[in-house]
Amino acid sequence: MSVFSKILLLVALAPIGMLAGATQSSAQSQVEWWQKEWKQTDFSKSSIDFADILSGGPPKDGIPSIDKPLFHTIDAETKLGPQEPVIGLSINGEARAYPLRILMWHEIVNDVIGGVPVSVTYCPLCNTSIVFERKIGDTLYDFGTTGKLRYSDLVMYDRQTQSWWQQFSGEAIVGKLLGTKLVTVPSRLESFENFKKRFPAGKVLRGDPAARRDYGRNPYANYDRAATPFLYKGDMPKGISPMARVVVIKSGGKKHAVALELLRKQGSLKLGDVSLGWQAGQNSALEHSVIKKGRDVGNVIAQRKVDGELKDIAYEVTFAFAFHAFQPDRPIKIK
Repeated sequence: MSVFSKILLLVALAPIGMLAGATQSSAQSQVEWWQKEWKQTDFSKSSIDFADILSGGPPKDGIPSIDKPLFHTIDAETKLGPQEPVIGLSINGEARAYPLRILMWHEIVNDVIGGVPVSVTYCPLCNTSIVFERKIGDTLYDFGTTGKLRYSDLVMYDRQTQSWWQQFSGEAIVGKLLGTKLVTVPSRLESFENFKKRFPAGKVLRGDPAARRDYGRNPYANYDRAATPFLYKGDMPKGISPMARVVVIKSGGKKHAVALELLRKQGSLKLGDVSLGWQAGQNSALEHSVIKKGRDVGNVIAQRKVDGELKDIAYEVTFAFAFHAFQPDRPIKIK
C-alpha cells in the first residue's frame, strides 16, 4: 500500500466531507460551499487566499480533539516505547507528556496544566507540535479541527467565534478574531524515557477509549521518506529535501531554521541568542507503521539564557517544505 493510501486510511475513520478546497472553481464558490458547514464563521474577514485552503477529507471535528483529557502516572503507562515521541510540558511545577501515538489521531488536546489553559497541537503532515495558551484577555477558547489544510498544515478553529487559525503560526486567518495571535508555550518534543528522567512524577495522557483509534500505529507509514508532501501545491525549498526535518526557533523577532541533520552532526549550535542541542534516542513518528519501530531521529533542546540561566523556549521540529511555505524569504541553515 502506498504512503498516500495509508494517509487516506486516517480520514476514512471519520465521516468524509467533500474536498471543497480542491473542487470549487473560485474563491466565492468555495466560501458558499463552506458556509453550509460554517454558518457562524465570518468569511468576509480573511488574510489568506482561499484557493490555498484544501480539505484533508474529514469535516469539521471529523478528527476529534480531546477536550476532557485523562492522565495516569508514568508507572501505569505500559504501552509507550522508551523512545516513542511525546510532547513534554511543564508549567508551574506540573508536568505532563502527550504522546504522538495519541495526538496522531486527535491533533488537538484542550487542557489546563499548572493552572494555565493550553491547547497541545500536532499536525502529522508537517510534523509540527506546538503548545498554545488558549486564554486571550479574559476569554477562554477551546479549539477543534476544521478538516482543512493550508500548505499541508492543520487549520484549527475556536468554538467560541468559529474563527479559523493556522497551527503553524498560531494566528487567526479567517473570521471575527482575524489577526489575533496565540501565545506559544515552551515544550519539548522528546522521547518518553527523556520525559521520565526529567519528571519522574509526571503524568501521561491516556487515549480516548470511545474514539476507536488504533493508538501506536502510524497511518502515514513512510511519509517522512516520501519525495514530496501530501496535499501541498506550493513552492519547494532550495538545497534541501522538502521532507527533511528542520528545527525552527524565533530570535531577534524573526524565525530561523536549521536542518536537523546539521544539528545532529554538530551536536550543538547557536542560532542568534538560542542554543540548540541534539541527542540520540527518539523514534520518528512518521516512518514505520508502528511508531515505536520508527528510526532514530533524535531529541532537540532549544534554550535561551535568561538572567544567566539557560531556559527552554518554544521551538518546532517540522519539515523543510512547511517552513519554506510560511517563511518563503527566510533561509534554512544547511551548513
